Order: sequence, then C-alpha cells, then structure tokens
Amino acid sequence: MGHDESGHHDHLKLEYHPALPMSNGKLIVWLFLSTEIMFFAGLIGTYVVLRFGAPTGTWPTPADVHLSEPIGAFNTFVLICSSVTVVLCLEACRARQAKMAKCWLFLTLLLGSVFLGVKLYEYNQKFAHGIYPRKPRSLIHERANLEYAAALRFPLKAKRDKLDKKKAELGGLPTTENGESQESNEKQVEGRLEESEEQDLKKYNQLLSGVVEWAEYVATDPATPEAERRDVLVQLAKYVSGPGHGHGHAETDVSPFAGQLDQERAELEAEQARLEDEQRRLLVARQNNADSEAAQKADIQSDLAIVESRLKRISHRMDGIGLLRELKHGINEDHHMHLPIVLPSGNMWASTYFLLTGFHAIHVVVGLIVFAIGMCMRLGPEKAGFIENTGLYWHFVDLVWIFLFPLLYLF
Repeated sequence: MGHDESGHHDHLKLEYHPALPMSNGKLIVWLFLSTEIMFFAGLIGTYVVLRFGAPTGTWPTPADVHLSEPIGAFNTFVLICSSVTVVLCLEACRARQAKMAKCWLFLTLLLGSVFLGVKLYEYNQKFAHGIYPRKPRSLIHERANLEYAAALRFPLKAKRDKLDKKKAELGGLPTTENGESQESNEKQVEGRLEESEEQDLKKYNQLLSGVVEWAEYVATDPATPEAERRDVLVQLAKYVSGPGHGHGHAETDVSPFAGQLDQERAELEAEQARLEDEQRRLLVARQNNADSEAAQKADIQSDLAIVESRLKRISHRMDGIGLLRELKHGINEDHHMHLPIVLPSGNMWASTYFLLTGFHAIHVVVGLIVFAIGMCMRLGPEKAGFIENTGLYWHFVDLVWIFLFPLLYLF
C-alpha cells in the first residue's frame, strides 16, 4: 500500500490461488492419513478400554504370552532408524545425489524388512505356544476347571492309544506251525517300537494316570475340601505351561515345583503305608471269615476293592510326581507338547494383539512395496515429492508402532 501524488492511498492487491499451498499429492496423502489416524485410534482405544478395564490379575502379562520386551524394543529401534533413513533419502534427492538417495532408500527397505522378519518370529512363538485367535477357541482356556482337565486328557489319550495300537500291531507277527515267527530275528527287532516311542508311551501313561486323571479324581472327590478342589486344577495348569514363564530366566537343575512335589510325595507315602496296613487287615479278615455270611464277605470284599483302588491311584500319582519332578519350565516346553493352557482373558488378548499388529504389519508391507517401486526410479529433484509423500506415510506407520510397543510389551 502506498500514496500517490494526490495523497490518496493505493488499494491492496491480492493474488488468488485456486488451490491449497501444497501439491495435490501431498494433500491426498494427508487426507488419507487423517482416515488412518481415526482407524488406528479406534483400534488402540478399544484395546485400552479392554486392557485397563479388566479386573486386576485377569489380563495376561507380557511374560504369560511370551512377549519379549528386548525384542520389541529392538524392533522399535529398527523402525525409528528407517524413518531417519527415508529423510536422508529425501535430502539426497533434493541435493541431486541420486546414488546416495538410492542407498538410503535401500537401507530403509532393508530396515522395514528386518522389522517384518522379527514380527514373523514373534508370531511363530505365539502359534508354537497355542496363543492365537480361533473359533470357537484356540488352545487357550479362561479357567482351570474340569472342562480344561478333559481338554488335556483327550489329546494325551489319543497319543497314547496311537502308540498302543502300533505296539500291538508290531507285536502280532504271524507264526509258523511250530510257533516260530515267520520273520527273521532282525525283522523282529525292527518290529518293536523305537526307544523314543517307548519313552513317549511311558510318558503319556504317566501324564494321564498320574497327573491329569489324578487332578480330576481329587477335584471330584466329595471328601476333598472346596479350596483344595480348585487348587489342584490351578496347579495342573501350572504344570502344563510353567509357573510364570518369562524370558531371560536363569537355567537351573532344580524343578520350580520341587518343594511342593516333595511335600506331596511324603504325604502320599504316609497314606500309602496306612492303606497297605488296611489292605493286610482286610485280607486277613477275608481269610478268617471265609465261612461267614455272604453279606459280611461282600462288605469285606467291597472295602478291600476300595483300598486297592486308592493304592493304585497313589502308585500312578507317585509315577506322575517322578515325571513332574524333572520339569524345568512346564510340560509343553520341556516335552515339546501342544497341550491346552489356562490364560485368563487370553482369547481376548490374542484377538486384539493379532488385530492391532496385523493391521500395522499390512501397512508396513504396503510401505515396503512403494519403496521397492522407488528403487526402480532415478531419484533426483523431480522425485523429491514422491519420496516426501512416501516418507509421510512411513512416519505415520512408525508413530503407530510407538503407541503399540508400550501398550503391548510393557503393560
């Protein structure tokens, strides 16, 4: 604005721009990111409500679901470094350093691939431990109850029966008229179960009779106190998954269940001695009352059957304690099994975890595809807009992970 010779003011001249002061590409990226912000805000907000709204002790800890904080921190560092390299790629483009720009872009692509590789490793750990969403349920049970004990019994029984059937088939070789096997001695040796299979068969029998069926017996015995019924099933779940298994724990030759099992063994030995005395007394009574009335003999025989049944159960339990006494972590990990586990709110955790990290991983894959396309271009100033817009998207992906890491790995 100025003055003319007559002292009048000049009018302010404005220049009209028919668009926002940014390129169309950047505008589209910002509009797209605004929808993505709302999308992830809804997902993260849902997780926050579920996680912090759950009663204390009813949401899995990172150790319970085999999440490693150091691995998550490493992946976070990798993604942050990739955001730095994409900025360096943009600066190299603007400086007309095409080769340097391509090097930075390749490094970004490499770091993003490392992030995905680590995430696939973590997914594999979840699936290996039966932690994944599945309808009607995965291997996760919400409570240690009789339904959970039955879920343990069925797969163990199937494995045992399979080996029993194989053993019976191998042992039933056809014979000649003089009773000798038609097969050679060498073939007879081949017809037996392998040593590892024999050990597995013994292990399945110990787990079934001495661990799972014992817990069911105690939990359904009317003479067992209510608290003990519940505790025996909770302890059964700990035998399977281990007592608060975490990463980086110290290796030891002492079972984490040693103290409790030794105490239980001492109590069972005392009970076994008492029942053996009772068995001897009943045998003598049966012999002395051989000529007594049928009703009296039936009572003695019934009492003797009960005592012998209890002795048999105790014998199986002692075998089970021997197996459990060798555990370092849990049955699933030490014996490489895939048995159901108890994890309060575990199915909800698995659903939200795979939903959040799965959508984030898809966004990472899309970014890597765009970077791969960029590797086929000559990265000069004319491509700076392309790199800048791609970098905006990549920064958003990085920012989402910054929120996911503490929520999933630290709380």
